[in-house]
This record gives sequence, C-alpha cells and structure tokens, in this order.
Amino acid sequence: MTQVSNIPYDALEVGQQASFEKTVSERDIQLFAAVSGDNNPVHLDAAFAAETLFKERIAHGMFSGALISAAIACRLPGPGTIYLGQSLKFTRPVKLGDTLTVKLEVLEKLPKGRVKLATRVFNQNEEQVVDGEAEVLAPRAAQTLTMPAMPQVTIG
Repeated sequence: MTQVSNIPYDALEVGQQASFEKTVSERDIQLFAAVSGDNNPVHLDAAFAAETLFKERIAHGMFSGALISAAIACRLPGPGTIYLGQSLKFTRPVKLGDTLTVKLEVLEKLPKGRVKLATRVFNQNEEQVVDGEAEVLAPRAAQTLTMPAMPQVTIG
C-alpha cells in the first residue's frame, strides 16, 4: 500500500505542478468500455476502426478524462479534493500502447477553498492529446493517507 499526502488550500501556490503517468493497455480499453457502457466499435473492433480516419482502434476520450481525475485525486491537490467542474478539448487520438502523462498546474486560487487547475495530457512523443481546465475544492487540512490496493478485476 502506498502513502499519499495531499496539499491543502493554504499550501497551494499558483504555478505549482504535478504529473501522473499511465500506459494505455488492451485491458484498460476493455474495462473502460464495460464500466462506461461505451462499446463504440472504434474502440473495440480493429476491422471497423481500420476504415475510420484513425485507421486503428483508439482509446475512449473520457479515458484521458479519468486519468485527469486520478491525478487530481492522488497528486494535486490529492486526497480529500472535491471535483467541481472540468472542461476538455480532445486534440489528438490516444492509441493503445500510448504512454499518457497528465500534467496539472495551479492557475488560480479562488475564494472559499476553490482552485482552478490546468489539466493537460500528453503522449510519449510530447504531443498534447487533451487540453482543459478543472475547478476543484481543495482540502482544508494536510493529510497523509494509506491508499487502498487497486481492485483486481477480471474481464469476462
């Protein structure tokens, strides 16, 4: 189990940054389709995807959105953060095998513990695949928590 510390509102500074990285696997795409209910063949059917403008299967756009959520919840500001809103612009397709890096940056500290964050996602070639902003309610107090183990899920 991993220990994770949050950054409370009073300790956040404009310009502060954090990142989170994940490589997109076949299992990720299958599980995301199952959980979200999005079984669009561009994500799941190689023959169908070959006939699209992408020429191959791509990850769900909101898979990248989910990684942004993980970065906010586990890195900046971290555990105890409440998501209030998110804007997203998908700028490039995400392919199976891509290694995505979510980069967060504190843009503005707002009243009542709210914070505006830049939420950008890049692939392994440093190409931006998502651009966005989030508004969150930052934790009030510093905490270090032991994160639960990831669930073991089987497909089928």
